[in-house]
Amino acid sequence: MMAFWVYILRCADASFYTGHTDNIEQRIAQHNTGAIPTCYTFTRRPLSLVFTQDFATRGEAIVAEQQIKGWSRMKKEAMIEGDWAEVSRLAMNHQSARPAPRSEADADTITVRPELVVGKDHTPVRPELVEGRTVHGSTGSPRTDLSRLAHHERTLPCA
Repeated sequence: MMAFWVYILRCADASFYTGHTDNIEQRIAQHNTGAIPTCYTFTRRPLSLVFTQDFATRGEAIVAEQQIKGWSRMKKEAMIEGDWAEVSRLAMNHQSARPAPRSEADADTITVRPELVVGKDHTPVRPELVEGRTVHGSTGSPRTDLSRLAHHERTLPCA
């Protein structure tokens, strides 16, 4: 069974880069070595892997990547640190600041599984959770047509 990953890198300039891949080790190595000169991370090395989460399909990973890319820096930092109360608080503040979704597609959410968060030292972080609790995030960004991408089997270059 093939896994797909969403990951966040902290760049040398303290910015974040969010991406997805089907080979996490290879993709991180590409970022760290500067194998893709047109990538955002090329001039921002060294890089630190601060978050990973696996998904069953590329489509799910792409939706999660796009949602995380739309999050504020504060919300990303809270997720990276495993501060789920703060992620929820920031999500609630964000939701109250924007109009209701126009359609079901606009209301998509991802579930961030805390057991897959890594801390600053690259070790897994598992915050205390109430059983069954999930953290959802969303953005106002347009959704990708996942039917075209679900069977796409290569790692995409940086945009």
